[in-house]
Amino acid sequence: MKRMMAWVVILTLAQVACGADGPTTATRPATAPAAGAAHTDDEFLAHVQKIAKAHPDYAVLVQKPFVIAGNDTPQNVRNSGIATVKWTVDHLKKDFFEKDPVEIIDIYLYKDKPTYDAANKVFFLGAPDTPYGYYSPTYKALVMNISTGGGTLVHEIVHPFMSANFPECPTWFNEGLASLYEQSMDKDGHIWGLPNWRLTDLKDNLRGTAPAAEGGVPAFKKLCAMDATTFYGVGKSPNYGTARYLLLYLQERNVLPQFYKDFVKNKKTDPTGYQTLTATLAGLGEKDMDAFRKKWEAWVLGLKYP
Repeated sequence: MKRMMAWVVILTLAQVACGADGPTTATRPATAPAAGAAHTDDEFLAHVQKIAKAHPDYAVLVQKPFVIAGNDTPQNVRNSGIATVKWTVDHLKKDFFEKDPVEIIDIYLYKDKPTYDAANKVFFLGAPDTPYGYYSPTYKALVMNISTGGGTLVHEIVHPFMSANFPECPTWFNEGLASLYEQSMDKDGHIWGLPNWRLTDLKDNLRGTAPAAEGGVPAFKKLCAMDATTFYGVGKSPNYGTARYLLLYLQERNVLPQFYKDFVKNKKTDPTGYQTLTATLAGLGEKDMDAFRKKWEAWVLGLKYP
């Protein structure tokens, strides 16, 4: 009982400190909400209790629309989780997403690689294919090795929001936007992506010095048309890099949020986003895609990281 009270205290503190404002069960029935609808406080409390029962040694707390659980001290879980999650959610919703994920999504923060690897074997059916973290729609969870930093956490938060707001989103834009914010900052109240580690490999591919097996940098039209199997295949690294730095370019020209809105609006007639991309670039005076490609490549090669 004392342990359960501690969890409830953590929950209450998280709600107060982070400005929880969802309606209570007195004003909204505790049924499965529609996309964008708020879950009740009682639903969050029941969810916290469920996780706490399954993981009695974890600190568990709420940062809506997520529940965060970690195997470090409550204060460390709060420090490494709440600030990053709240900042990311607030900024993403400001520029891109209107709806919260339909279901409560869990964020598991593991303090180091051994406990991250062990948890994946015990709770998530197998060793992960990444040492950093991932989003699992099956488990409705983001599973993170938080010792590697918060960039992957920001990346993975994008995916459940994209699923709720743009379920038809092709892989290139989903991963491009998520990877854009792996390294980011606040700029005048907006989330702003910065050059990151993906730049080195992209430059190598543009220069032809990367391993031939990577397949080179895809044309924009080909990138937009890729299904998930192709995007994550042998050319995964340059595919990620091309998507990320194409969106970084749109960000630098202050048209990225509007491109997203136009893409969503045009999704039935332009499911890959390529027509919307060409129209967006035409609005910037880039009416020749071959000429723009050369300009973009030169721009990428001029970027620096770190």
